Amino acid sequence: MGKFAPYTLKKSLGQHFLKDDSICQKIVTALMESPFSQLVEVGPGGGALTKHLAVIPDINFVAVELDDEKVAYLHNHFPSLQNKIIHKDFLEIDPPFEGKFTLIGNFPYNISSEILFKAIDWKDQVECLIGMFQKEVAQRVAAPPGSKVYGVTSALIQAYFTVEYLFDVPPSSFTPPPKVMSGVIRMKPKVSSESSAVSNENTIPLMRSDRHYKILVKTAFNQRRKQLRNAVKSLFDEAVLQDEIFTKRAEQLSIHDFGMLTFKMR
Repeated sequence: MGKFAPYTLKKSLGQHFLKDDSICQKIVTALMESPFSQLVEVGPGGGALTKHLAVIPDINFVAVELDDEKVAYLHNHFPSLQNKIIHKDFLEIDPPFEGKFTLIGNFPYNISSEILFKAIDWKDQVECLIGMFQKEVAQRVAAPPGSKVYGVTSALIQAYFTVEYLFDVPPSSFTPPPKVMSGVIRMKPKVSSESSAVSNENTIPLMRSDRHYKILVKTAFNQRRKQLRNAVKSLFDEAVLQDEIFTKRAEQLSIHDFGMLTFKMR
C-alpha cells in the first residue's frame, strides 16, 4: 500500500484513483446521454467522480464502498453523502434500489469481471452501465465474434447488453498510475426476443435458458482452439455434433449461434 494524503491506497483492493478531472467530466457526459433517476457508484474511493455524481439534481444516488478509511474520508469531504454510502462489498449486496437503476464506476481492477457478472444477475434492473476497466478487459467485453479477444466474457455480456467502447484512459490519469491503459465502456440492456418482432444485435438471443447458455459458452471457450465438435462433445448427442456448425471454433460463433445451439443440448 502507498500513502496518498489524506488516505491510504490499498493494492489488495485494486485501488487506482482517478485524479484527472477532464476524464471524470467525459464519463459524466457519457452518463448524462441516457435518462436515469437512480444511480449507483461502485468504488467511489477518493471521490473524484463522486463529487460530480452527488450533485446531479433530481436523482436518487448511492455509493458502494468497502474500505473503512474511504468511507470515513467520503463522509468528511462530502456531507451530502450522509446515508448514501453502502459500506459493504459490492459483490455481496442485493440491488440497492427497487426498479431500474444505472451503474457507474472506476471499477476496482481485481474484481472487474465479477462486477460485470453481477450486472448480468441484475439485468432486469440495470438500465445502463458505464465503467472503467483495464483496457484489455474493456476490449474483451466489447469484442465482436471472430476477434482474438472474443471469449467467455464477451459472449456472456453481449447476450444481454449492447456494449460500446467509449475512450481510452492513460495511466497518468490515476494515482498510483497502473501499468496498463484503461478504457471506459457503456453497456445498455437488450430487449427480449419475445418482445421484439425480429432478432438482431439489439435483442437477447433466443435460448433454452440462461443456465444452458452459460454452460455452453463456458464449455466452448474452455478449449477455444479446438473445433466446437471436440470442445462441447459432452453436451450434445453424437448425431447433433455432425451439424456443420460444429466444425467451427467457439470464437467464430455469434451469441445467436450459441443461443440456437442451447435447444439441441442434451
